[in-house]
Amino acid sequence: MREMPGESLTDDRRKTRGKRRYGKGAGRLVLRRENCLFLTIAAVVVVLDQLTKAWIISTLHVHDSFAVIGGFFNITHVRNPGAAFGFLAGAFPLFRSIFFLAVTAAAIALIIHYLRTTRIKSLPLVFSLALILAGAVGNLIDRVRFGEVVDFLDFHVGAHHWPAFNVADAAITTGAVVMVAILLRRRKERPQEGG
Repeated sequence: MREMPGESLTDDRRKTRGKRRYGKGAGRLVLRRENCLFLTIAAVVVVLDQLTKAWIISTLHVHDSFAVIGGFFNITHVRNPGAAFGFLAGAFPLFRSIFFLAVTAAAIALIIHYLRTTRIKSLPLVFSLALILAGAVGNLIDRVRFGEVVDFLDFHVGAHHWPAFNVADAAITTGAVVMVAILLRRRKERPQEGG
């Protein structure tokens, strides 16, 4: 490269560094803020999930229950070897353990990879990903500690009970619903942008 009068290669390098610092670096700063929001939401949900489960374990024996809203909502201590709402509860224990650990690890890795490689501008998307990750981590902690998940939220109408669930299950479900809503909204917006 040819040097201009009064300018050296060192000056050129400084300019390049400045561009990196204020160009891509500025993007990283925004991403860091969104990561902070993501981590805060995820941490709050995981802590809430584990605190409520610890309270259930210390307060109720397995299958003990008390009514919160008679005929509709009980707190019931249930152990679930399956996934959300009892999925794969009857499967072979070794297969179940390997399957859930692998699926959870893959989900966590994909979310973290997405956050690291994508500049997310949508706060609802950050919220949904944080909920899904936190729910996966909350139930993973149970599987490592107990070999099964602690459930306690028991909704029912008369004798008909919805499968018991916990804060982590609720977080995963809410996050998934929010994500589907975001994807559907984006799908509707694309044809309008094209026209």
